[in-house]
Amino acid sequence: MSLLRRSFLALTLSALLPLPALALDGIDLSPEQPGRIRAEKIQGAIDLLPKDYKWVSPGKLTVASVPNRLPFSVYATDTRTPVGGEPDLAQIMADSLGLELELIPVAWADWPLGLASGKYDAVIHNITVTEARKEKFDFSTYRNDLLGFYVAKNSPLTAITERQQIAGLKASVHSGTNQEEILLRWIEENKAEGLAPTEVLYFDDDVVQDLALESGRIDFYLGPNATSAFKAAKDGNIRLVGTLSGGFPLTAEIAVATKKGAGLADAVTAALNGQIANGTYGRVLGKWGLDAEAITESRTNPPGLPAK
Repeated sequence: MSLLRRSFLALTLSALLPLPALALDGIDLSPEQPGRIRAEKIQGAIDLLPKDYKWVSPGKLTVASVPNRLPFSVYATDTRTPVGGEPDLAQIMADSLGLELELIPVAWADWPLGLASGKYDAVIHNITVTEARKEKFDFSTYRNDLLGFYVAKNSPLTAITERQQIAGLKASVHSGTNQEEILLRWIEENKAEGLAPTEVLYFDDDVVQDLALESGRIDFYLGPNATSAFKAAKDGNIRLVGTLSGGFPLTAEIAVATKKGAGLADAVTAALNGQIANGTYGRVLGKWGLDAEAITESRTNPPGLPAK
Protein backbone atom coordinates (compact mmCIF):
# COMPACT_ATOMS: atom_id res chain seq x y z
CA MET A 1 0.00 0.00 0.00
CA SER A 2 1.32 3.45 -0.88
CA LEU A 3 2.64 5.69 1.83
CA LEU A 4 1.31 8.72 0.04
CA ARG A 5 -1.80 10.70 0.91
CA ARG A 6 -2.77 13.12 -1.83
CA SER A 7 -4.44 16.39 -1.03
CA PHE A 8 -6.18 18.20 -3.87
CA LEU A 9 -7.20 21.82 -3.32
CA ALA A 10 -10.12 23.27 -5.23
CA LEU A 11 -9.25 25.58 -8.10
CA THR A 12 -11.94 27.98 -6.94
CA LEU A 13 -9.84 28.78 -3.88
CA SER A 14 -7.19 30.40 -6.06
CA ALA A 15 -9.73 32.95 -7.28
CA LEU A 16 -10.02 34.25 -3.72
CA LEU A 17 -6.29 34.71 -3.29
CA PRO A 18 -3.97 37.51 -4.45
CA LEU A 19 -1.72 37.06 -7.42
CA PRO A 20 1.77 35.61 -6.77
CA ALA A 21 4.22 38.04 -5.22
CA LEU A 22 6.54 37.75 -8.17
CA ALA A 23 7.82 41.30 -7.65
CA LEU A 24 8.41 42.32 -11.25
CA ASP A 25 9.82 45.66 -10.15
CA GLY A 26 12.95 46.23 -12.20
CA ILE A 27 12.01 43.67 -14.88
CA ASP A 28 11.59 45.40 -18.22
CA LEU A 29 8.57 43.99 -20.03
CA SER A 30 8.65 46.51 -22.86
CA PRO A 31 8.93 45.11 -26.40
CA GLU A 32 11.87 47.43 -27.14
CA GLN A 33 14.10 45.97 -24.39
CA PRO A 34 16.56 48.90 -24.34
CA GLY A 35 18.57 47.36 -21.51
CA ARG A 36 18.92 43.88 -23.01
CA ILE A 37 22.46 42.53 -22.75
CA ARG A 38 24.20 42.54 -26.13
CA ALA A 39 27.29 40.70 -27.35
CA GLU A 40 30.17 41.07 -29.76
CA LYS A 41 30.53 38.99 -32.92
CA ILE A 42 32.35 35.68 -32.61
CA GLN A 43 34.18 35.29 -35.90
CA GLY A 44 35.00 31.64 -35.28
CA ALA A 45 31.29 30.93 -34.97
CA ILE A 46 30.42 32.93 -38.07
CA ASP A 47 32.99 30.94 -40.03
CA LEU A 48 31.16 27.73 -39.11
CA LEU A 49 27.86 28.83 -40.64
CA PRO A 50 27.03 26.67 -43.68
CA LYS A 51 27.33 28.69 -46.88
CA ASP A 52 24.31 27.08 -48.47
CA TYR A 53 21.94 27.41 -45.51
CA LYS A 54 18.64 29.07 -46.40
CA TRP A 55 17.70 31.43 -43.59
CA VAL A 56 14.03 31.89 -42.81
CA SER A 57 14.68 35.62 -43.21
CA PRO A 58 18.00 36.59 -44.83
CA GLY A 59 20.28 38.42 -42.41
CA LYS A 60 18.22 37.33 -39.41
CA LEU A 61 18.31 34.52 -36.89
CA THR A 62 14.67 33.53 -36.51
CA VAL A 63 14.15 31.92 -33.12
CA ALA A 64 10.98 30.40 -31.69
CA SER A 65 10.20 31.22 -28.06
CA VAL A 66 7.36 29.99 -25.84
CA PRO A 67 5.97 32.92 -23.79
CA ASN A 68 4.48 31.24 -20.74
CA ARG A 69 6.50 32.05 -17.60
CA LEU A 70 9.56 33.82 -16.31
CA PRO A 71 12.48 33.49 -16.19
CA PHE A 72 12.07 31.73 -19.54
CA SER A 73 9.77 33.93 -21.59
CA VAL A 74 6.55 35.93 -21.34
CA TYR A 75 4.79 38.37 -23.61
CA ALA A 76 5.89 41.98 -23.45
CA THR A 77 3.43 44.77 -22.81
CA ASP A 78 2.48 44.75 -26.50
CA THR A 79 1.17 41.16 -25.99
CA ARG A 80 3.13 40.09 -29.09
CA THR A 81 6.86 40.16 -28.32
CA PRO A 82 8.56 37.43 -26.23
CA VAL A 83 10.82 38.79 -23.49
CA GLY A 84 12.75 37.04 -20.73
CA GLY A 85 15.83 34.95 -20.13
CA GLU A 86 15.51 32.77 -23.22
CA PRO A 87 15.03 35.73 -25.59
CA ASP A 88 18.07 37.35 -23.94
CA LEU A 89 20.15 34.26 -24.70
CA ALA A 90 18.78 34.22 -28.25
CA GLN A 91 19.95 37.83 -28.58
CA ILE A 92 23.57 37.08 -27.70
CA MET A 93 23.48 34.09 -30.06
CA ALA A 94 22.30 36.29 -32.92
CA ASP A 95 24.87 38.97 -32.03
CA SER A 96 27.61 36.35 -31.99
CA LEU A 97 26.67 35.23 -35.50
CA GLY A 98 26.41 38.77 -36.87
CA LEU A 99 22.67 38.45 -37.41
CA GLU A 100 19.59 40.41 -36.41
CA LEU A 101 17.32 38.58 -33.98
CA GLU A 102 13.73 37.83 -34.92
CA LEU A 103 11.67 36.19 -32.19
CA ILE A 104 8.59 34.13 -33.06
CA PRO A 105 6.15 33.30 -30.23
CA VAL A 106 4.86 29.72 -30.41
CA ALA A 107 3.01 27.24 -28.22
CA TRP A 108 5.17 24.55 -26.65
CA ALA A 109 3.40 21.77 -28.53
CA ASP A 110 4.08 23.46 -31.88
CA TRP A 111 7.85 23.93 -31.81
CA PRO A 112 8.92 20.47 -33.07
CA LEU A 113 6.84 20.56 -36.24
CA GLY A 114 7.61 24.23 -36.83
CA LEU A 115 11.34 23.66 -36.60
CA ALA A 116 11.26 20.54 -38.75
CA SER A 117 9.23 22.35 -41.43
CA GLY A 118 11.54 25.37 -41.54
CA LYS A 119 9.33 28.02 -39.94
CA TYR A 120 12.27 29.18 -37.80
CA ASP A 121 16.00 28.59 -37.64
CA ALA A 122 16.18 27.61 -33.98
CA VAL A 123 14.12 27.09 -30.84
CA ILE A 124 15.18 28.19 -27.38
CA HIS A 125 12.86 27.35 -24.49
CA ASN A 126 14.14 25.07 -21.74
CA ILE A 127 14.36 22.05 -24.08
CA THR A 128 16.02 19.02 -22.50
CA VAL A 129 18.29 16.94 -24.73
CA THR A 130 16.91 13.44 -25.15
CA GLU A 131 17.96 10.61 -27.43
CA ALA A 132 14.51 10.60 -29.02
CA ARG A 133 14.71 14.32 -29.84
CA LYS A 134 18.22 13.91 -31.24
CA GLU A 135 16.76 11.72 -33.98
CA LYS A 136 15.00 14.80 -35.40
CA PHE A 137 16.99 17.80 -34.15
CA ASP A 138 20.51 19.00 -33.44
CA PHE A 139 21.32 20.55 -30.08
CA SER A 140 23.73 23.11 -28.60
CA THR A 141 23.71 23.04 -24.81
CA TYR A 142 23.50 26.20 -22.70
CA ARG A 143 22.23 25.23 -19.23
CA ASN A 144 22.19 22.32 -16.85
CA ASP A 145 18.72 20.89 -16.34
CA LEU A 146 18.30 21.20 -12.60
CA LEU A 147 15.55 20.46 -10.14
CA GLY A 148 15.50 22.43 -6.92
CA PHE A 149 14.35 21.71 -3.37
CA TYR A 150 12.81 24.94 -2.05
CA VAL A 151 11.69 25.75 1.48
CA ALA A 152 10.19 28.80 3.17
CA LYS A 153 12.78 31.44 4.04
CA ASN A 154 12.28 30.81 7.78
CA SER A 155 12.30 27.01 7.51
CA PRO A 156 14.67 25.14 9.86
CA LEU A 157 15.69 22.94 6.91
CA THR A 158 19.16 23.83 5.68
CA ALA A 159 19.88 21.10 3.13
CA ILE A 160 18.25 18.33 1.15
CA THR A 161 21.01 16.48 -0.65
CA GLU A 162 20.07 12.84 -0.11
CA ARG A 163 16.84 10.90 0.09
CA GLN A 164 17.06 10.11 3.80
CA GLN A 165 16.62 13.82 4.56
CA ILE A 166 13.04 13.86 3.25
CA ALA A 167 11.84 11.19 5.70
CA GLY A 168 9.01 12.45 7.88
CA LEU A 169 8.49 15.64 5.87
CA LYS A 170 5.55 17.00 3.87
CA ALA A 171 6.33 17.68 0.23
CA SER A 172 4.76 19.11 -2.90
CA VAL A 173 5.52 18.15 -6.49
CA HIS A 174 3.64 18.39 -9.78
CA SER A 175 1.97 15.20 -10.93
CA GLY A 176 3.23 13.40 -14.03
CA THR A 177 6.69 15.00 -13.98
CA ASN A 178 10.24 13.67 -13.80
CA GLN A 179 10.58 15.19 -10.36
CA GLU A 180 7.53 13.29 -9.14
CA GLU A 181 9.08 10.03 -10.33
CA ILE A 182 12.28 10.82 -8.46
CA LEU A 183 10.46 11.81 -5.27
CA LEU A 184 8.22 8.73 -5.25
CA ARG A 185 11.22 6.49 -5.87
CA TRP A 186 13.04 8.06 -2.92
CA ILE A 187 9.99 7.54 -0.71
CA GLU A 188 9.79 3.85 -1.60
CA GLU A 189 13.52 3.41 -0.99
CA ASN A 190 13.16 5.10 2.40
CA LYS A 191 10.21 2.82 3.18
CA ALA A 192 12.36 -0.23 2.43
CA GLU A 193 14.85 1.04 5.00
CA GLY A 194 12.17 1.57 7.61
CA LEU A 195 12.38 5.37 7.55
CA ALA A 196 9.44 7.66 8.30
CA PRO A 197 7.04 8.24 5.40
CA THR A 198 6.99 11.42 3.37
CA GLU A 199 3.54 12.87 2.76
CA VAL A 200 3.05 14.31 -0.72
CA LEU A 201 0.46 17.01 -1.37
CA TYR A 202 -0.55 17.96 -4.89
CA PHE A 203 -1.72 21.46 -5.80
CA ASP A 204 -3.51 22.46 -8.98
CA ASP A 205 -2.56 26.09 -8.54
CA ASP A 206 0.92 27.51 -7.99
CA VAL A 207 -0.42 30.38 -5.88
CA VAL A 208 -1.97 27.96 -3.41
CA GLN A 209 1.20 25.89 -3.40
CA ASP A 210 3.34 28.96 -2.66
CA LEU A 211 1.11 29.90 0.24
CA ALA A 212 1.26 26.35 1.62
CA LEU A 213 5.05 26.42 1.50
CA GLU A 214 5.41 29.87 3.02
CA SER A 215 2.92 29.07 5.79
CA GLY A 216 4.59 25.78 6.73
CA ARG A 217 1.77 23.54 5.58
CA ILE A 218 4.35 21.75 3.46
CA ASP A 219 8.06 21.51 4.25
CA PHE A 220 9.48 21.62 0.75
CA TYR A 221 8.67 21.83 -2.94
CA LEU A 222 10.60 19.93 -5.61
CA GLY A 223 10.39 21.37 -9.11
CA PRO A 224 12.34 23.00 -11.95
CA ASN A 225 15.05 25.11 -10.37
CA ALA A 226 14.83 27.89 -12.94
CA THR A 227 11.33 29.09 -12.11
CA SER A 228 11.76 28.78 -8.36
CA ALA A 229 15.18 30.45 -8.43
CA PHE A 230 13.68 33.42 -10.22
CA LYS A 231 10.86 33.61 -7.72
CA ALA A 232 13.28 33.33 -4.79
CA ALA A 233 15.43 36.12 -6.18
CA LYS A 234 12.48 38.43 -6.71
CA ASP A 235 10.35 38.03 -3.60
CA GLY A 236 12.72 36.42 -1.08
CA ASN A 237 10.00 34.24 0.48
CA ILE A 238 11.58 30.91 -0.45
CA ARG A 239 15.13 29.62 -0.62
CA LEU A 240 17.08 26.79 -2.23
CA VAL A 241 18.36 23.92 -0.06
CA GLY A 242 19.44 21.42 -2.70
CA THR A 243 19.48 20.51 -6.37
CA LEU A 244 19.23 17.39 -8.50
CA SER A 245 19.78 16.81 -12.19
CA GLY A 246 16.52 16.83 -14.10
CA GLY A 247 17.36 13.31 -15.29
CA PHE A 248 18.54 12.01 -11.90
CA PRO A 249 20.50 9.82 -11.54
CA LEU A 250 21.56 10.78 -15.07
CA THR A 251 22.73 14.24 -16.06
CA ALA A 252 20.35 16.29 -18.21
CA GLU A 253 21.13 19.42 -20.22
CA ILE A 254 19.08 22.22 -21.75
CA ALA A 255 19.91 23.16 -25.32
CA VAL A 256 19.11 25.27 -28.37
CA ALA A 257 17.39 23.09 -30.96
CA THR A 258 18.09 23.41 -34.69
CA LYS A 259 16.89 21.31 -37.61
CA LYS A 260 18.68 17.98 -37.94
CA GLY A 261 21.50 18.18 -40.46
CA ALA A 262 20.97 21.88 -41.19
CA GLY A 263 24.55 22.62 -40.16
CA LEU A 264 23.73 25.37 -37.66
CA ALA A 265 24.48 23.49 -34.44
CA ASP A 266 28.27 23.76 -34.54
CA ALA A 267 28.09 27.50 -35.19
CA VAL A 268 25.59 28.02 -32.36
CA THR A 269 27.77 25.95 -30.02
CA ALA A 270 30.81 28.03 -30.94
CA ALA A 271 28.82 31.24 -30.41
CA LEU A 272 27.77 30.13 -26.95
CA ASN A 273 31.29 29.08 -26.03
CA GLY A 274 32.59 32.47 -27.13
CA GLN A 275 30.11 34.23 -24.87
CA ILE A 276 30.84 31.83 -22.00
CA ALA A 277 34.53 32.67 -22.31
CA ASN A 278 34.04 36.46 -22.34
CA GLY A 279 31.52 36.51 -19.49
CA THR A 280 28.47 37.75 -21.40
CA TYR A 281 26.71 34.41 -21.01
CA GLY A 282 27.21 34.55 -17.25
CA ARG A 283 25.76 38.06 -17.11
CA VAL A 284 22.59 36.90 -18.85
CA LEU A 285 22.09 33.95 -16.52
CA GLY A 286 22.84 36.12 -13.50
CA LYS A 287 20.22 38.64 -14.57
CA TRP A 288 17.55 35.93 -14.35
CA GLY A 289 18.81 34.14 -11.22
CA LEU A 290 20.05 31.11 -13.14
CA ASP A 291 23.68 31.07 -12.01
CA ALA A 292 23.28 27.60 -10.49
CA GLU A 293 22.48 26.19 -13.94
CA ALA A 294 25.47 27.69 -15.75
CA ILE A 295 27.70 25.42 -17.82
CA THR A 296 31.41 25.85 -18.49
CA GLU A 297 31.24 24.59 -22.07
CA SER A 298 28.52 24.25 -24.69
CA ARG A 299 28.41 20.92 -26.49
CA THR A 300 26.85 19.82 -29.75
CA ASN A 301 24.56 16.81 -29.48
CA PRO A 302 25.80 15.39 -26.15
CA PRO A 303 24.32 12.14 -24.81
CA GLY A 304 20.65 12.75 -24.08
CA LEU A 305 18.23 11.21 -21.66
CA PRO A 306 17.24 7.73 -22.86
CA ALA A 307 13.72 6.85 -23.88
CA LYS A 308 11.61 5.48 -21.04
